[in-house]
Amino acid sequence: MGDQLSELLAAAGLSGNESAWIIQVFIIVFLAMLANYLSNRVFNKLEQKLSLTRNVWDDILLAAARKPVALLIWVLGASWALEVVDQQTGTILLDVVAPVRRVLVIVMIAWFLVRFIKRAEVALVQPEKIKKPMDETTVGAIGKLLRASIFITSVLVVLQSFGYSISGVLAFGGIGGLAVGFAAKDLLANFFGGLMIYLDRPFKVGDWVRSPDQEIEGVVEEIGWRQTRIRTFDKRPLYVPNSTFANISVENPSRMTNRRIYETIGLRYEDSSKVALVVDSVREMLRAHPEIDTSQTLIVNLNGFGASSLDFFVYTFTKTTDWVRFHEIKQDVLGRIIEIVHQHDADFAFPTQTLHTPDLQESFQNLLLEKRS
Repeated sequence: MGDQLSELLAAAGLSGNESAWIIQVFIIVFLAMLANYLSNRVFNKLEQKLSLTRNVWDDILLAAARKPVALLIWVLGASWALEVVDQQTGTILLDVVAPVRRVLVIVMIAWFLVRFIKRAEVALVQPEKIKKPMDETTVGAIGKLLRASIFITSVLVVLQSFGYSISGVLAFGGIGGLAVGFAAKDLLANFFGGLMIYLDRPFKVGDWVRSPDQEIEGVVEEIGWRQTRIRTFDKRPLYVPNSTFANISVENPSRMTNRRIYETIGLRYEDSSKVALVVDSVREMLRAHPEIDTSQTLIVNLNGFGASSLDFFVYTFTKTTDWVRFHEIKQDVLGRIIEIVHQHDADFAFPTQTLHTPDLQESFQNLLLEKRS
């Protein structure tokens, strides 16, 4: 192949010295292509073998390294070829190629680490891959800190590779940090607010949260360093600055242990002799109900004399916390209460009024006596 290339170059009017470096460049590019091909074959073989193992970390490492390794091969091959061109043509490429190559190698190492961290974040929260999956919010916070550390370290190493003093950069950063701190105090407040969320963990991604102090209610979708995204129940995104959570009360219904049934039921005054039987029957029904948590407070008692009813209240807790299932259980409980009331020949009260007119009644009786006489 080299002889044929030489003949083609000679036919093009290039001498042996002039054509030698072109052949070297061609060989370097060919070797880079061959190395890239062999690298892909090796990665494919390793991927097939490692996919059969239960260890997830080798798969993550392999997937994270594939593209950076391929790019590294081309960067080294291109820089080598440019060095050959520079030596033969006498250009100033060599002064540029060496620092650019160092920078690209640093960037590729950082790229590999970032890819590894992102894949590790996904694996650490999946129970089918990890025996003891971690909390998604904690994993996200650690991942962000690691990526920020990699970025800052990479920038400092790149600056040092161009001849800048890191100590001077750090000193300048300390002075500039004071100015930035005064100018961006709200941004810093949101940052530390996000940090407190990660440390205190009042809620995590996927939790249903609401605040009695502000109109905030929905499911947490993302906890960032500046703001938290909440999806309201009408499916609108709500963006809340993290500093807000330091000044308001936050309720996390997702962490409730039970859901409460609290209802007031009114019976007619004419059923006053049956109230005790109805109350006892409802209490026994709740104690025997399979979806009621009897280890929690369970109260069924006459509670007061209403304007048109004798009121008793039902106070109990379900075992489930699921919103849809809770309402199904509540409907079943209320339906059974209706059956119990009717079984005791009682009925539910509705607003009524009794009008007493003694003068009109006396006049009506006198009118009847006159007609009879």
